[in-house]
Amino acid sequence: MLASGLADKAVAASLASLLIAGWASAQTSAPPTAAPPAAAAPAAEGAPTPIAQHTAKTSPYKPDRFAGRAGTYYRMVWGVDSLIVKWGESGEVIRFTYRVLDADKAKVLNDKKFEPSLIDPKAGVKLVVPALENVGQLRQSAPPEDGKTYWMVFSNKGRLVKRGDHVNVVIGSFHADGLIVD
Repeated sequence: MLASGLADKAVAASLASLLIAGWASAQTSAPPTAAPPAAAAPAAEGAPTPIAQHTAKTSPYKPDRFAGRAGTYYRMVWGVDSLIVKWGESGEVIRFTYRVLDADKAKVLNDKKFEPSLIDPKAGVKLVVPALENVGQLRQSAPPEDGKTYWMVFSNKGRLVKRGDHVNVVIGSFHADGLIVD
């Protein structure tokens, strides 16, 4: 009898400890409460006043550069997409990139006999691709291949073209109007 009494007590003790452990883990702790702000003492003359921190939440989504017909036009007529104009090297150069979808249609963009230009109507300037002595023109002129991205660089001496400006890229009969400089 003594053995069965001890066994009953052991079972009861382990059951009680399991119940207590389960109860303790099920309890949620209340979130810590912030201390109420102290009464603001008048700031000393010339002392900076505290400014509330405000963090703006940015969207992970990027706007479609060529919504609707414009994107379709560049894909169908010129065989290119992903037209991007970026302000680079502290504003001294403007980089124009594009991805080729159809090499036959995109030949004009890489043709050396056409001089590319970037026109900013707001600033009233026309930028050209510079040619360096040892390097040549700062553009790719190899025959285009499907799926590859190509680039060219325009000289922005004097930094007349700014970020946010709407520019036009002209290469022979190719015209991309209203591109935004990033």
